[in-house]
Amino acid sequence: MYQVSIKRLPGNEDIPLPRKMSELAAGFDLHAAVTEPETLQPGERKLFPTGFAMAMPAGLEAQIRPRSGLAFKHGITCLNSPGTIDADYRGEVKVLLINLGQQPFAIERGERIAQMLFQLVPEVAITEAAELPETVRGAGGFGHTGV
Repeated sequence: MYQVSIKRLPGNEDIPLPRKMSELAAGFDLHAAVTEPETLQPGERKLFPTGFAMAMPAGLEAQIRPRSGLAFKHGITCLNSPGTIDADYRGEVKVLLINLGQQPFAIERGERIAQMLFQLVPEVAITEAAELPETVRGAGGFGHTGV
């Protein structure tokens, strides 16, 4: 098991720390640490504070992902999904939300706005090569296999 340290930032004692909402949940729900309700208009994007910073060991990353209920019911999603938090970042965790729905959406203090999953990051060495090995697929990219 990996140990991740969470530091609650001043003024956010009422904001729940990241937590799993069910026994087998993969993600930890994140809560909005806004000082007053903020409304996301259709097409608008905003950065929302969570009220905490963290330290995780090398070899881990935290991924910020949308909450499925907000996405399905209201069109609220994370703009850079998944967003990556690196192991050496020590600032406040923030969530970049966008409203892809048709109606304004108000976000209240303490509301669950996203989820955070932890993933292993393998050590990778990049080397330059003059040629790459051939494959059946080759350079086939977007839509190369049809609809």
